[in-house]
Amino acid sequence: MSISGVTGSQSVLAAAQSPQVQRPSTATADQGTGFSERIGDALQQVAREQNQASRMASDFELGRTDDLAAVMVQQQVSSLGFEMTLQVRNKALGAYRDIMNMPV
Repeated sequence: MSISGVTGSQSVLAAAQSPQVQRPSTATADQGTGFSERIGDALQQVAREQNQASRMASDFELGRTDDLAAVMVQQQVSSLGFEMTLQVRNKALGAYRDIMNMPV
């Protein structure tokens, strides 16, 4: 997984210097990406990380690269992403079961 740089630092600086706190209107806040889209994007990112880890391991085994540290780091990133996905699934399933077991 990659960490992207901070964008929009100029607007953050301008907002910090402004004496009045600006809050987004509810119309613009509702137009963001939905929960299902974010989950889908996260799953795709985990799949990409796993594919990249597999390619790097294969390249190392075939002698195309000799950077063992990069291969191991990518394997760990892939593993952590998968574990996080698994835990999110477990929490969502637990919440669903709790809601289904509530008395009506």
